[in-house]
Amino acid sequence: QVQLVESGGGLVQAGGSLRLSCAASGRSFGSYAVGWFRQAPGKGREFVGGISRNGDSTFYVDSVKGRFTISRDNAKNTVYLQMNSLKPEDTAVYYCAASMRVGVQTTPSSYFYWGQGTQVTVSS
Repeated sequence: QVQLVESGGGLVQAGGSLRLSCAASGRSFGSYAVGWFRQAPGKGREFVGGISRNGDSTFYVDSVKGRFTISRDNAKNTVYLQMNSLKPEDTAVYYCAASMRVGVQTTPSSYFYWGQGTQVTVSS
């Protein structure tokens, strides 16, 4: 099992940057692929991007491609989501989730472990 805690959310102006962290404890973090999801008010949980076990492969949805970067440091049991050129439509609660799959999965049902979420608000 693994426990996940997100941090780093906050209020930022459009065009600004924010770095989210997903800290894990429990089973070796290198055993899990990690996905990032977000949920805006009145909307469902949306896949943002993910990273494979060793960080060799990443995948992003088109809406964030070129602006967001996911990385991981398994020695620190942490995955990062670097968000640049933020837009108001990026406003949401952001969640990290862990999967036992090697590669990145895009559906919430593929992930067994979830963090509590961290709020990201982008002002215009």
